[in-house]
Amino acid sequence: MIRMDVSATFFCPYQGGFMELALISARQVVVFFMLIMVGFFAVKSKALKPEARQHFSSLLVSIVVPCMIVNSYITEFNAEVFHGIVLAFIHSFILIMIGLVIAVLAARRMGKENAAIFEFAMIFSNAGYMGFPLIQALFGNEGLLYASSYNTVFNILIWTYGYARVSGQTDAKKVVNTIVRTPAMIAVVLGLVIYLLQIPVPELIHQPISQIGGLNTPISMMITGMILAGSDLSKVIRDRAVAAVISIRLFLIPAVCLLIYGVLHISFGMASEVVLLLEACPCAAISTVFAVQFHYDEEKVAGAVILSTLLSILTLPITAFIITTLL
Repeated sequence: MIRMDVSATFFCPYQGGFMELALISARQVVVFFMLIMVGFFAVKSKALKPEARQHFSSLLVSIVVPCMIVNSYITEFNAEVFHGIVLAFIHSFILIMIGLVIAVLAARRMGKENAAIFEFAMIFSNAGYMGFPLIQALFGNEGLLYASSYNTVFNILIWTYGYARVSGQTDAKKVVNTIVRTPAMIAVVLGLVIYLLQIPVPELIHQPISQIGGLNTPISMMITGMILAGSDLSKVIRDRAVAAVISIRLFLIPAVCLLIYGVLHISFGMASEVVLLLEACPCAAISTVFAVQFHYDEEKVAGAVILSTLLSILTLPITAFIITTLL
């Protein structure tokens, strides 16, 4: 959920063109890389030791992400748009599951060592950081409410299936026990209770939760930069598995989703347009966090995140143009 005034008039038709959409994406990418460079130069200048990335990832998973999740649910309930939110929730689940099936099949060909983290990077997109600015430009505040439905499904799946997959747990009882006790899943439940019951959160409590949650993107990017500082990026760029992950995340999954919607004659209303665009975003930044935490090939995962984000300057505006203009 996104904190906003839902009493306002929601939808403002987007009047800009392709170039303006590209500039919005480019602006996000520039900020993205500046944050990466903070982590990069912190290690290169020896202000931080390379192994500090493990502590940063623990901080992110245990404290920052749960605060971000809870904060996203602190918003006013409005019955007028609740139907659209539910519809967006359903569309989000369908699209992420389509991506999951594609990623699972593709990961089988990428070797066992990094298959789980590559699968994770293909399934989960960096929707919140790269997608939300475009959603706001295209659809206004109502679009952001529908985007929040995608974010809810995203958080539930990333901390259930995604977490179980990358952690390597095989015993069903241990998996369930681990997931239930994960701070992020506790935060999802708490957030839903706050939103659905409209429990008031005092500003004195909400403000620190919001500020800590706001560290999610900066810390994720700094971890990526810290990995990059000790990596051979030129080698990563030439890696076939990384290229496959990027191609599937940016091209194949969005194309299959659009095709299935077309074949099934699913209406391209605002809810479906929003989630389709979010599903076309680059690899989730948290992929690098899990690569560090569970000892996968950090260089390759960081490379997939960085390169897919760079390419999204072109792919996201094109996808947005197709969805909103041609369909």
